[in-house]
Amino acid sequence: MDQLTGISVSSAINRLCDPVDISGHRNNTAISAATETDAGAFNVWGNSFAAEYLPEGKSVVHVGGVPFEFPPAGDGPDNVRCAGQFIRVPEGDYDWIHVLAASERRCEDSVELSFADGSVDAESLRVSDFWAAPAWFGEVKAFESLVMHYPHHAQRGIPAVMWAQRVPVTRRAALIGMLLPRNVAVHVFAVTLQRTEH
Repeated sequence: MDQLTGISVSSAINRLCDPVDISGHRNNTAISAATETDAGAFNVWGNSFAAEYLPEGKSVVHVGGVPFEFPPAGDGPDNVRCAGQFIRVPEGDYDWIHVLAASERRCEDSVELSFADGSVDAESLRVSDFWAAPAWFGEVKAFESLVMHYPHHAQRGIPAVMWAQRVPVTRRAALIGMLLPRNVAVHVFAVTLQRTEH
């Protein structure tokens, strides 16, 4: 709680945030039910997050005060496996791009931000390992599946982690979109924009 304004930090962030619809870009299934462990394919071994440990699909979840639209679970693709997709966003002035993401092995790659004036900036997207490793890049642990799903069984004792990470928008210009890296190890489950407070 801010002593001067009486407004909590999380509610102050929340009112500036706009979840982005990425449903048209989802191309991978990384969440599976205990009865359908073979439905997931986060990686080449067919691992996936256990749905029973994650929020309800299509719900709004808050991580660190930031609202995200959690993807559908058990109803087709639930994430964007990064392959150079361009995500168009409502044109506006933003300070941060917040993502719910997971990566097989920790990854550091670039996101290209496009602006209305024609400029393009490369910013780093850093995502730690989903194999229950520490937050290498200082992210916030958003959700943890306490078992790992394999195609034919659920493996206890091997948690899987989804992280809340953010990418800065440093240019003082209207953002119109972002180009994801070509890196299939990185999976984006949700995107939220944080507007600049004028």
